[in-house]
Amino acid sequence: MEVCHSPEQFHITSYAATSVAIVTLEAFAGMWINAFIVSVICMAWVKKKTLNSNEKILLVLGSSRFWYLCVAWLYFFLSTMYHNYKYVHPIFQLLAVAHRFFNCSEVSVSACLCVFYCIKIANFRNSFFIYLKVKIDRMVPWLLLGSVFFSLVIGILLFEIIDKPECNNSTGLENLWKVKIKIDEHFLPIYFITGFGYAASFVAVILSVLLLLFSLWRHKCNMQTNSMKDLSMDAHIKAMKSILSFFIMYNINFISLIVTIIYSAQGKSVMMFLIYVFQYAFPGVHSLILIFSNPKLKNTLLRILPCVKCKVCMR
Repeated sequence: MEVCHSPEQFHITSYAATSVAIVTLEAFAGMWINAFIVSVICMAWVKKKTLNSNEKILLVLGSSRFWYLCVAWLYFFLSTMYHNYKYVHPIFQLLAVAHRFFNCSEVSVSACLCVFYCIKIANFRNSFFIYLKVKIDRMVPWLLLGSVFFSLVIGILLFEIIDKPECNNSTGLENLWKVKIKIDEHFLPIYFITGFGYAASFVAVILSVLLLLFSLWRHKCNMQTNSMKDLSMDAHIKAMKSILSFFIMYNINFISLIVTIIYSAQGKSVMMFLIYVFQYAFPGVHSLILIFSNPKLKNTLLRILPCVKCKVCMR
C-alpha cells in the first residue's frame, strides 16, 4: 500500500529543515568568531606568560559563548529533528542544564565586562569608587569565578527541577502524554530561574551605562570649560559602544525569554523561529563588536581575512 504524506507533515518537515539550516549557519559563524577571540588571547598568553584583566574577561566570555553555541545548536537540532528525545532520560536533562549554564555564564561574564569598563574608565571622586578602581584588577578573577559559580548553581537547580517529572518515566507510549504534561508544568520555574540571572546582569549593565553616561557628560563639560582635549573622551565612547551593544543584546534576550514563555506551548511557529534567529545571532554579533573595539583582535582579524589578502595580491 502506498503511503500518503499529508501537506501538514510536509510543511513541518520543510520548517524543520529551514530552521535548522539558518540556525546552523548562525551558530557556526558565532562559534568561529568566539574561537578566534579565544585563540588570539591564548597565543598572547603563551607569549607574554600573563594576561591583563580585559583579556581575562574576553577569554572567559569567548569560551562561554563558544560552548553555549555548541550546546544550544545541539539542543535545537535534537528538539527540532528528533522531538521525542526530550522524554529520554537523561539526555534532555543534561543538554538543558548545559544550555542554561553556558547561557547564564556568558550573560553574567558580559555584565562583568561592562562593570569593568565602567570602573576603569569612569571618573568619580567618591572614595568607594576610587577604591574599586584601584582594586578592580585583583577583583576580576573573583568576579569571573563568582559568575561561573552562580551559573553552576542555576544549572544544578535546573537539573533538580527537570529531573522530577522524569523520575517515574517509563518507555511505554501510553505514558508519553503524562510525561509531557509533567514536564510542561515545570517550565515556569525554569524560566523564573533564568530570568533571575538575566535580571541580575541587567541591573549591573544599567548601572554601568548610567555611570558612564554621567562621567562622559561631566568630562565633556570640563573639556569645554578648560578648552582642552583629552584622550579619555575616546575611551568613554568606545566603552559606551561595547556596553550599549550588550544592553541591546540583553533586551532582545529578555524579550525573547518572555515571548518563549507565551509561545512555548504552541510548538513550531513563526514567532518562535524569529526568537531562535535572534538568540543564535547575537552572541556572534556582540563578540564581533568586541573584536573591532579591541585593536589587537581587530588587526589580527584583518590580517587573516581573505578579502584583505586578495587586495594585497592585486597590488
